Amino acid sequence: MELGIRLISSTVNSIPKPHSIAIILIRSTKMGRYFITGSSDGLGSLAALRLIALGHAVVLHARNAQRATDAASACPGSVAVVIGDLTSLAETKALASAANAHGPYDGVVHNAGLYRAASGIFEVNTLAPYVLTCLMAKPKRLVYLSSGLHQTGQPRLDDIHRSGYGDTKLHDVMLAKAFARRWAKEGVEAFSMDPGWVPTKMGGASATGSTEDAVDTIVMLALGEGAAKGKGGRYFFKSAERKSSAIADDQALQDRLLDVLGAISGVTAPA
Repeated sequence: MELGIRLISSTVNSIPKPHSIAIILIRSTKMGRYFITGSSDGLGSLAALRLIALGHAVVLHARNAQRATDAASACPGSVAVVIGDLTSLAETKALASAANAHGPYDGVVHNAGLYRAASGIFEVNTLAPYVLTCLMAKPKRLVYLSSGLHQTGQPRLDDIHRSGYGDTKLHDVMLAKAFARRWAKEGVEAFSMDPGWVPTKMGGASATGSTEDAVDTIVMLALGEGAAKGKGGRYFFKSAERKSSAIADDQALQDRLLDVLGAISGVTAPA
């Protein structure tokens, strides 16, 4: 195993000037490589630490240079930190290119999300996972973090910009099912999961769920092991398969969601 230092510079035009971030680089010749969005703190960071502890190489993501510094500090064994604000379509597209530069990946975890925000919920929770999935090289496994609140969500495909949190989390389940169906013959598995109400910055200190259970599930899906083995397109909670909303199983709605997101982003889903 080789230890070294790499400087990562942001190339997103909306950032006034490039920012260089010193991070620790660990190369492992025996395990897999993973990319996790929203991994400067919370479940993304914890999942990254778990994968690194297992000997895997992990590329982190943060929305700006300061958060990238935080991410690198929290996960000193990470390979790199790539920067992109997922509320911006232009930055999300640039992020896909930056992440690809550190691939290919065995697994991509779409963890970044917004819950209570004045704006950006649709862009971060729905549009960004779609754009990154389409523009990044296909990994062996895709993991989309959804929520139990997806059960009350609606597709809202005629006015998708007004989607609430539950609606966007339904979209994530639909994305997992759509890409699992479309790319199964290419050996790509896609999963969705409910991390539960956990005491992260998003969940708040009063949350009653277990971060350990959530991280266990993320890692299981990223590795394609345990209850996830051979179960592409399925929905999980606490490392077990659970039934998702029946709406998410509608293949016509899945395809229409991809078409709507393609029209908004200008990015067509690969066949």
